[in-house]
Amino acid sequence: MMIESLDHFVLTTAHLDECIHFYTEILGMKLVEQNGRYGLHFGKQKINIHRCKGEFLPAAKNITYGSLDICLLAKGNIQTIKEELLAKGVEIELGVVNRTGAMGSMKSIYLRDPDGNLVEIAVYDDKY
Repeated sequence: MMIESLDHFVLTTAHLDECIHFYTEILGMKLVEQNGRYGLHFGKQKINIHRCKGEFLPAAKNITYGSLDICLLAKGNIQTIKEELLAKGVEIELGVVNRTGAMGSMKSIYLRDPDGNLVEIAVYDDKY
């Protein structure tokens, strides 16, 4: 077996409306709601949103709100992205800083979603 890529992951939120606003209006993801289930689509991936711990089974063993630490890749200039986030009223926790991702050097900005999850927005240096 050889794992090729990430399809989706689950984010459990205690603040559904704020969560949807953050990921759609601030980060530009597309919300798809179907049969009471929520998904945030971006590129070829998605984030499934669960509204409570263990909402759909099977589920992770130790679900905790605000425990994610994720890195999302963006297109464009990282400084322009930072300015866009600030204009939308987003508090930047850290950045622009140099980091190393799965494919090399990148520039990153860190912020938090409504549940306190750490969200890193990154642009690879060769695309900077």
